[in-house]
Amino acid sequence: MNSGENIKQVLEIKNLKKSFGDNHVLQGFNLKLFKGETLVIMGKSGSGKSVMVKCLVGLIQPDSGSITIEGEDITTMGQKELDMLRTEIGFLFQGSALYDSMTVRENLEFPLRRHKDKIENFQGTEVLVKEALENVGLLHAIDLMPAELSGGMQRRVAMARALILKPKIIMYDEPTTGLDPITAKEIIQLMRDIQKKYNTSSLIITHDVDCARFVSNRIILLVDGVNYVEGTFEELSNSKDEQVQAFFKT
Repeated sequence: MNSGENIKQVLEIKNLKKSFGDNHVLQGFNLKLFKGETLVIMGKSGSGKSVMVKCLVGLIQPDSGSITIEGEDITTMGQKELDMLRTEIGFLFQGSALYDSMTVRENLEFPLRRHKDKIENFQGTEVLVKEALENVGLLHAIDLMPAELSGGMQRRVAMARALILKPKIIMYDEPTTGLDPITAKEIIQLMRDIQKKYNTSSLIITHDVDCARFVSNRIILLVDGVNYVEGTFEELSNSKDEQVQAFFKT
C-alpha cells in the first residue's frame, strides 16, 4: 500500500514522551497510520511498545506530545469523549483477556450493550454476535465458556469481540504470542482476511517475524523509545544495520 498524500490519515503520534522517574521510556516517538494500512511496531522488551499502546488507548497520560485519531487529540479529551472514541478502536489484548465467568456469547455482547447508543437501529445483539463469530469461524462455540476453548479459539473470540463494533482502527498486542506454529499461522491468515473484508487500519505490536512478513505494509523498529528505522519488511530484512539484523535474521 502506498501511504501517499491521497490516502487518508487516521492516526498520528507526534513526539510522544513518557518517563517514570529516571526511566525515560518514550523519548520522542512518532507514527502515522493511514486508512486500510497495516503498520507493525517491533522492538525489544523495554523499548517502549507497551507504554506507547497504553498512551494510545488512554490508560496512561504521556508527559508531552500528541496523539490524534481522525484529527482529534486524545491527550486533551475528558473521560466521556475518550470512552466514545474507544468505540472506533478495536483492541486485541495479549492473551485474549476474555471474561472467564461469561460465555462466548456474553463476552461479545458486553461491548454491544455498553455502547448500544452508538449502534444504528439497535434491536438486540444476536445478529451482530453471530456475524462476528462467523467471521472468525466460531459460531459453533457461541455458548461455550472460555475455559472450554483452546488458546487459538480464545484468540479468535477476542478478535471477534474487537471487531463487533466495526471499528476504524484495530490494535493487536502480540497476537501470536503463546500459540503453536500452526495456530499462529491460522491467526495470521485470519488477520489478513479481516483486513481485506473490513478495510480497517491495523496497528500490530509483535515480536513474530513471520507475522510481520505476511501482514505488514510498513514496519517501525522501536529502540530506546524512538523510531530507530522504518520501512517495508523487505527493506528492513535486507538492512546491514546490526540492530535491525538482530530482529530480522531467520
